[in-house]
Order: sequence, then C-alpha cells, then structure tokens
Amino acid sequence: MARNVTQPDLPRREQTISWRVRFGLVVLFFTAIATIVFTNKLLTDRFTETTRNRAELRLALYSGNLLSELRQSAIVPQLLARDPTLIGALNSADYQQSTQRLISFVEEIGAANLMLLDLDGRAVAATDRNVLGSPHRNEPYFVDALRATDTIFTTSARESGGFAFVYSRRIVAGTDVLGVILIEVDLQKFERAWAGISAAVLVTDSTNEIILATEPRWRGRTEEEALAAQPPQSAIERAIRATADWTALPPDAYLQGEGVMRLETRIPFRGWRMTSFTTYASVRERVNGVLALEIMGFAILLALAFYAVSRRSTVRVALFARESAELRHLNAQLQREIAERKRVEEDLAVAEQTLEQSSKLAALGEMSAAVSHELNQPLAAMKTYLAGARLLLRRNRPEEALVSFGRIDDLIERMGAITRQLKSYARKGQDALSPVNMGDALASSLSMMEPQLRQRRVVINRIIPPDAVEVMGDRMRIEQVMVNLLRNAIDATKTQDAPQVDIILSAGETATLTVRDNGPGIVDLDELFEPFYTTKQPGDGVGLGLAISSGIVNDLGGRLTARNGQSGGAVFEMQLPILDRDEITDKSKIAAAE
Repeated sequence: MARNVTQPDLPRREQTISWRVRFGLVVLFFTAIATIVFTNKLLTDRFTETTRNRAELRLALYSGNLLSELRQSAIVPQLLARDPTLIGALNSADYQQSTQRLISFVEEIGAANLMLLDLDGRAVAATDRNVLGSPHRNEPYFVDALRATDTIFTTSARESGGFAFVYSRRIVAGTDVLGVILIEVDLQKFERAWAGISAAVLVTDSTNEIILATEPRWRGRTEEEALAAQPPQSAIERAIRATADWTALPPDAYLQGEGVMRLETRIPFRGWRMTSFTTYASVRERVNGVLALEIMGFAILLALAFYAVSRRSTVRVALFARESAELRHLNAQLQREIAERKRVEEDLAVAEQTLEQSSKLAALGEMSAAVSHELNQPLAAMKTYLAGARLLLRRNRPEEALVSFGRIDDLIERMGAITRQLKSYARKGQDALSPVNMGDALASSLSMMEPQLRQRRVVINRIIPPDAVEVMGDRMRIEQVMVNLLRNAIDATKTQDAPQVDIILSAGETATLTVRDNGPGIVDLDELFEPFYTTKQPGDGVGLGLAISSGIVNDLGGRLTARNGQSGGAVFEMQLPILDRDEITDKSKIAAAE
C-alpha cells in the first residue's frame, strides 16, 4: 500500500525539480545577457570619455609645445640681426669667421639651419656648409624680408619632401640694408616625437594644407585627401574586423578602414590647426576584459547550478566558491585601480596649479631680493652722511653740513632711479641713451663708496687717461655696475693684511674699465653671473649684483667678463662701445637736413 503511494510521487518530484531548474537557468541566462549589455554600454561610455580626455590633454600639450618652439625661434633673427660680428662681416665682405659664428649659435638655439645672405641673395655663411654660395634671390623669405622691417615667417615645400619653416629678417646698419639672416625651425622633431604614440597627428595651415603629419604621405594634401589615401585591401580587412567587433563605437572618422576618434584644436599662429586620430582599440580591450570577467562569473554560477542538481561532492562546491571569491577580489581590485587613476589625475591638475603659483612667487621673490640688494649701498652711504652732517651742525659748521645734505639728496635720487632701472632684470627697458664720461662716472662711484673706503682703509690705485673716455649709455646704470664691481673687490680683500684695488680705464676699440683686487680669487667662474650665486657669508650679499650688472652691460651693447689674475686676486673687465663723436655729428646733420 505504501509502495503504491510513493512510486507515483517520485516522477512527479523529479518533474518539479526539472521545471524549477529550467526556469532558474532561463532566468540566469537572461540576467546574464541584460547585465553584459548594461555593463558594455556603461563601461564603453566611461572608457571612451577617459580616452577622449587623455587625447584632448595630449593634443593641448602638443599644440603648446609647437607654439612655444615657434615663438622661441621668432626672437632669434631679431637678436642675430644686431650681432656686431655679422654686421661687420657684411660691411667688409669678409665671411671667414661668419659660418663658425653661426655654428656656435645653432647648438644653443636648437634650430635646423642658420644662414646669412648678402644683398644679392647669396648664402655667404651657413651652418650647413653644403649650401654656401647657393642663390636665394627669388625666394619669398629673402624678398619679403628685404621689404619688411619685422621678422618674416615663410613656409615652403622642400624638393626632398616635407616643408621648411623659416624665420628671416633683414640686417640693417644705420639706414643701410646689408643682408638677411634666416633661421630654419626644426619642426620635424615633433613629427618624430608624435610617431611614438598610437594616435595619428597632423597640422594644417590656413589653406587646410597638411604641413606636419605622423604619416609622411599626408604632407601637402588636405585632410580629406589624406584620409582617402589608404591601401584598399587593408581598408577592407579593417572594415570587416570593425564590423565583426560587437563592442564597436560610432566613429568620428575612418583611418585606413578603422573607426577612430577625431579631435581638433586651433593653434594661435597664422590660422594653423592640429588634428589627432585616436583608435578605439584600448577602449575595446578594457571593455572586453571586464565583459570576460562577467561572462566567467556567470559561467561559474551556471556550473554551480549544475553541481547542485547533480549533487556532486562538497569539495567541488568549495572549489567553485573559492573561485567566485577570487573573481570578486579581482573585481574589487579593478575598481580600486580605477579610483586610484582618477585620484592621480586630480592630483596632477592640483600639482600643475601649484607649480604655476610657485613660479610666480619665485619671480616676485627674485625681484624683491634684487631691490633690497641694490638699495643697501645707497642706504649705508646716507647713514654715514647723516652722521657727519649731525656732527658738523653741532660744531656750528652749517656750510659743510649742507654739502652732506646735498650728497644725501643725490643718493635719494639715485635710489629712485635704481627702482626704475631694476625692471630691466626681468624685461628689457627702452630708456634713452646719452653720452657718458666714464671718468666722471668712476669718480661718482668712488664717492658713493667713500664710507666703506674710510672704514677698511683700502689702497685704491687709479690709472685714467688724460683724454675723456665717452660711451653712449645710461650714466646711472653704468655707475650702478661700477659700484657693484668696487664693492665686490673691497669685500674680497677682507682677509688681506694690505688690501689693494687697482682701477684702470683705457680707450681703444672699446672703453674698458678693469677692476683688480688682491683677494683669494674666484672659485667657480661658470656660475659667477648666475642669480643668487654668492661666496659671501650669510647677511653680506644675496648674489644678485653681478647678475644685474651683466644684464645692464649686455643691454648697452658691451660685455662683462671675469678671470683670476696671474699673481692672484680677481680681475673684472667691463667693455662698452666707444663713442664716435664724428658719427654722432654726421647723424645730427642728416636728421637736421631731413
């Protein structure tokens, strides 16, 4: 009786379990499909946005570097057009040292080629000796440079392929045009750098012609022509592969049959534009990796369902559970890596802002230190003159006290001039120049140093020619250089029992002021004129005097040098162009006639 009751129940129970298992498998299947589709959409959008942001950042960096190189090279022709050696070579038609002069510049500038052309357009000096003597009379960079007063930029196609980017400027001596100096900018180095990434980059000019590109065959074409130039077989194969990929994204453009992301930015230079094409390969790989993990997870769940139905051993159940735990750990680790990358990107943005602010504060601190350094000397002299004037007034000697007050008034006027002139350390000034008697300026500088000379009892030997030595410059700035040189010489003799400073003023092709001391000499000549470099004790100086003095002398067309003397001590020489009175008179007559 019992057997008859239980036997019909067994098939019914088996059918019930089979129906539930089938329903669970169907639910699991559709859940897996829905999860994969949703994950694919979510991660594809997220990774695409990340890829686009990185491509935009890379494009901004590339365009910024390109613009920086162009602007930096634009200054070179203006500087070389004033080089006295090149001007002298064009005047005398002696070009023996001109090529070597240009070669010495090209390594510091980083240009592709430097070339000096005479009025006939002939290359008389060049860093590439193969082009010496070549004619350039009909080239746009020569013709336009002779007609214009500013620097001219020209883009021209090379016979060997690619484009040449040339800045040119005419060289003028007085009112006479002597020739043209030109610099070829090396923009091909950016193409070589861009070629190391997976994205394709091109630069077009205002006529939409490609002038720079990671693909050499694109140069000289428009963007549409460049994208159309692709091997047919390769394009078909890539198109089939892109169509077969079920995670493919809507492309912005097609490059060799593959859908790519197209980004474009404007370069603020003559209507240039930069375009990049980034593939979706990285997005697909990352999305497929996550989807593979999800599919694997659902496969494991399906295996666990079959295991429960087949009542396999608990060891196998524990194995699948452990594998599931490992997958969850990998998923959590992946989420942490994504969060860490986002945090690193945010920290990078904050670091860039902090760096920009730090550079501004450093420039402000440098200028403040320069002002403090240059005002220290007049303030010390004013203190000494005030003490002397107070003593003279107590002794009822007002006339002599008035002399001290007059010197104090000159020092106050000098301090005001220093605060105006110090701007030249960061930006070149446009002050008017006038004839300066170097002997009078030296006498004024020694008067400024009179309090220190009284305290130290330094022997000063002066050798000054009987005739006046004049230069064209700013007397206040020249005295500023003299005071800095004298103060350094006096400070260098602190350890000497018999301190001595020799001052020699001579006139030849240049007006030369030599200041020699009998101190220990100079240890590091290479860093001597660098800002904030000093060998003095803390509190005695900040290392700006020689840096400022060198900038002043360079602005006046001269140079400031230093060396160690043969018998010991340091020797500083300030050389300035000698004043030609006859030339000034001729120019005045010409100006009056006009």
